[in-house]
Amino acid sequence: MFRHQKELQFEIKVEKPDPMLARQVQEVLGGQFGEMTVMMQYLFQGFNCRGEEKYKDMLMDIGTEEIGHVEMLCSLISQLLDGASPEDQAEAAKDTTTAAIMGGINPQHLLVSGLGGLPTNSNGVPWNGAYIVASGNLLADMRSNLHAESQGRLQVARLYHMTKDEGVRAAFRKMLARDRYHQYQWMVAIAELEEKNGVVVPASFPPEAEEESQQEAYEFWNLSEGEESKEGPWAKGSAPDNTGDFVYVAEPVPKGQIPNPEVPATELHHDLDVKAKDK
Repeated sequence: MFRHQKELQFEIKVEKPDPMLARQVQEVLGGQFGEMTVMMQYLFQGFNCRGEEKYKDMLMDIGTEEIGHVEMLCSLISQLLDGASPEDQAEAAKDTTTAAIMGGINPQHLLVSGLGGLPTNSNGVPWNGAYIVASGNLLADMRSNLHAESQGRLQVARLYHMTKDEGVRAAFRKMLARDRYHQYQWMVAIAELEEKNGVVVPASFPPEAEEESQQEAYEFWNLSEGEESKEGPWAKGSAPDNTGDFVYVAEPVPKGQIPNPEVPATELHHDLDVKAKDK
């Protein structure tokens, strides 16, 4: 059961409207790494979580918080759009310089949402459920969560420097702080799961099950110009799970055959076996 509370998690109070910024904020609302994505990702991971209850409870806690962040951003976008109208846009367009600036405004804020937030990114592309990861494997999912929070915080940090509005910046600082905590949270949860089951996903398919392919699990292949990559820890030393040592292969060679597929049936119209026909 979910219950809505009227108060926002943090205060949203902009100093002045800014329709252009409203469009930019859409990215951290409905973009690939926006609040809608982490909201749905954590909730679906929580809905489907099986096993130790603390992980499910934690996922539901954070997923529900992200619902609040979506609401905060919708409120922020609405305030940034206050006073905007089709007439204002038409009047401003009479001046070529202003028209160029107004061209950056998302017309859907006027035409579709009536000065409100949209489930889209900053270019108006609709949010997509394919953005989320909810595999049922906790370690795999939480690594995806850390990635999502890293990208989301990065985008908010970039937005922070795109405005001088102290009210907007104050809201962004709260979001940046929460996103920082969420990165901590996923790091700690990942470390705990790695301690329990090992660092490789899935743990239920152990290295020894790979049989004759063991060698390929430790080789770094030099497949681009230069050999600087050999200096990295991924090319020397022990693997993170201590099952073997990395090997740098300076001149890797193919280990498979040259494909020689059969010519398909004429009815598939590949035109690979066309013969001259009598006139």
